[in-house]
Amino acid sequence: MSDVSRIDKYLWAIRVYKTRSEATDACKGNKVRVGDVVAKPSRMVKIGDVIEVRKGPVQYTFKVKGLLEHRVGAKMVPDYAENLTPESEVAKLKAPTETFFLRRDRGAGRPTKKDRREMEEMWDSVDYDYGDFEGDFSDDDEDDEI
Repeated sequence: MSDVSRIDKYLWAIRVYKTRSEATDACKGNKVRVGDVVAKPSRMVKIGDVIEVRKGPVQYTFKVKGLLEHRVGAKMVPDYAENLTPESEVAKLKAPTETFFLRRDRGAGRPTKKDRREMEEMWDSVDYDYGDFEGDFSDDDEDDEI
């Protein structure tokens, strides 16, 4: 085995990306860094390098412990890469979103009275901020002159 490996192949081999082409696209999209330098797909990594990968809202950090040419099973990944990602970054995946959507399964029918009350309670709990708007919401048509 050689003492260097392509970064796109390495990220695929340690299961950061599902396919090698996804790893290549991430490198091309400036989502992968090696030591604070954006990495191209052909960038060679060596043991001891620290790799930062941006996937969605999370910035994962890995330290290269061993090099691979082929994909390995999930249980073998810790032998080749050390996950240095802070817990605060991983927590971003579990954080609730600010907005929520009311969604009903198709074919669930009309909401029951209980469902409607729960939906109204959720909508009432949302705090709307209208800023400095002091508009007039009256239905007077006095201003609509032709």
